[in-house]
Amino acid sequence: MRQTRITGYEDTPRDVVATGNDYPSHFVLPAHHHKRNQLLYAATGVFKAITSEGTWVVPPRRALWIPSGVTHEVHMDGAVSTRSAYVSPEAAQARQLWQRCEVITVSPLLHELLQVAVDLPALYDTTGRDGRVMNLLLDEICTMPTMALNTPLPADKRLYALCRAMLDAPSLDVDIDAMALKAGMSRRNFTRLFREQTGMSFAAWRQQACLLAALTRLARGESITQVAFDLGYGSASAFSAAFRRVLGAPPSRFLEGDQPAPASSPDTQPLIY
Repeated sequence: MRQTRITGYEDTPRDVVATGNDYPSHFVLPAHHHKRNQLLYAATGVFKAITSEGTWVVPPRRALWIPSGVTHEVHMDGAVSTRSAYVSPEAAQARQLWQRCEVITVSPLLHELLQVAVDLPALYDTTGRDGRVMNLLLDEICTMPTMALNTPLPADKRLYALCRAMLDAPSLDVDIDAMALKAGMSRRNFTRLFREQTGMSFAAWRQQACLLAALTRLARGESITQVAFDLGYGSASAFSAAFRRVLGAPPSRFLEGDQPAPASSPDTQPLIY
């Protein structure tokens, strides 16, 4: 895959520009940031984005909004095809778009608009059909609901290191007393500081980390039963109930129908992080 960074897109005199890329399994985009806001859409596959504030797992047919200036790295779980819309700060502010990272749903209309947008020239005619497509794309982004697909990371260095390690091997079996001991804190101080810095109890954070890890494994085709037991759930039904309670749908339905029709080839598009 060609890997050419094209920084000119950042300064293109248009409210929004778009590009698409294909990435192989386990490909990592190293930490970087943009002058523009980025909507990073998983047309196929699953990716994980990491910032200093948390991690976001993005399943197929969802997208991650990344505000301008936010440093992020992106990890591909399996082969991933992306579409990105880069929105100027002025256009994002005018439409009151999000000021923090958010995973959003992607409607069939927004999916098609992103597919069309990547084939438009960077300097498209703002008064013609191309300009209307891009304006509609921005309007459609504004209507998309957000999804709770992130695990916030604490600022405290001890807690941050422990949480990053746990994200690599999440399990309900991880004991809060063991975590407090590793952090060199009492249980009371650990739970207080953890909630202050993440906005969640450790138990809720641990479950969120497990469910987001499950998303990537389920998208690879692993069985619900195997994933449930590996993550420390007593049964597949207990896992499915927790999944539905947190993410709004059982795992069998959450990923159902998420793979779109084959996307137009982005091979002619420059790689933009």
